[in-house]
Amino acid sequence: MNKHHETTGPADEQQITLRGPAELADALPYMMGFHPNDSIVLVALHGNRGRFGGRLRLGIPSSPREWSPVAEQLAECLIEGSERRGSRPDGIVVFLCQDPAEGEMSRRVMERLRPLAQRLRTACGTLEVPVYEALCISDGRFWSYCCPDARCCPPEGSALALPGTSVMAAAAAYAGIQVRGSLREMEGRLAPLTAPPAADQEKALDTAGATLVPRILDEQGREQVAAETLALARRLMTRIAESPRSGDWAETDVADDRLISHDEAAAVILGIQDRDTRDRAAEWMEGPDAPGALRLWRALARRCVGPYCEHAAAPLTLAGWVAWSTGDEPAARVALGRALRVDPDYVFARLLHEACNQGLDPETVRSCLRAASSSRAPSGSGPDEGAGGEGGRGDDGRRKARSRPRPRRLRQPLGKKALPPAGPRPAKSAPADRARGSRRTGERGTRSGR
Repeated sequence: MNKHHETTGPADEQQITLRGPAELADALPYMMGFHPNDSIVLVALHGNRGRFGGRLRLGIPSSPREWSPVAEQLAECLIEGSERRGSRPDGIVVFLCQDPAEGEMSRRVMERLRPLAQRLRTACGTLEVPVYEALCISDGRFWSYCCPDARCCPPEGSALALPGTSVMAAAAAYAGIQVRGSLREMEGRLAPLTAPPAADQEKALDTAGATLVPRILDEQGREQVAAETLALARRLMTRIAESPRSGDWAETDVADDRLISHDEAAAVILGIQDRDTRDRAAEWMEGPDAPGALRLWRALARRCVGPYCEHAAAPLTLAGWVAWSTGDEPAARVALGRALRVDPDYVFARLLHEACNQGLDPETVRSCLRAASSSRAPSGSGPDEGAGGEGGRGDDGRRKARSRPRPRRLRQPLGKKALPPAGPRPAKSAPADRARGSRRTGERGTRSGR
């Protein structure tokens, strides 16, 4: 087994040498920032010393028929992404993480996933990048698919190191690296509310949609809705920021949910479906605005319930963007990944997810948003000030000159009374949009931009 080095700081300060499968398995949550559940993780290795490079995570497909194409796609994405960042990997480490189902033994999980490990090794080898190690981690134990030595990798598996007791844990603590719990727990912060609050929130979204959608379809009304949405979102951010964090993150999320009424949540959720409104809300990505904005977007993602689940793509993407902008890449990847599961065609989430995974600097996006804010508002104005009328459209002279509303789709829920018609009918969508809309006939409200 080769040695691999994970740099936790500048190259001249500290390097950690990982020896063997046990230390690799222990290092995984520190590399990712959380314990991945039900995940394939690929990590690129560079140079003779096996320096860790890019890493890529994907949920394990439930159907084995998907394993071959997924393996090929993951290998290609990691290798090509590494090349774009400067160097082709010299090797790859594969992790398969899955806890046993009810009544299943962890060793059975390892055997069941062995064909997936082999497909990943073959896919990487086909691209002339060897897999140095492939590990299965399940229920606190790990197995190597590559090491035949039963002395270090026994058939019954080996127990993971106790949390906080390894060399990697000590180095991570010294470097300020935190493990945020499991991926399942992190995604739970963004999951929709359950009954009974979900039923009340769905009714509020129905009511808000009947009022706001006709206004959004009208150009003048759309400007007013944008101003109202940003002003309300700003008030909610202030309310949340003034409420101290209470205990752990779970208690904080519950407290945040109590600070936002169902009607307020519905109004902002529907308002930020408009692309321009969402982009202006994205300007709250740094400084004192960022913590309150991140808590707000997470809370609104939890309010996208029932037939409105796809509307969560907007607040999830905003949550991912603010997390990435403030340096929390693990939380950003989780939020953006969930946004893409909710709506795989959400362009803003796709672009941010790719940029974050490629290790790009978010300052490029921040600079664009700052420039848009400066060109739209007078000095000293926030993104929500002067948002109505022409002032709310001053970020681009071509937008001011536009006289017709952008084509947008209005979806009717099945089995519900249709919304009252108002304003001109939206223009016909492109063929791809029509096909996409036909697959989502059970949604409500408007999704005007991505």
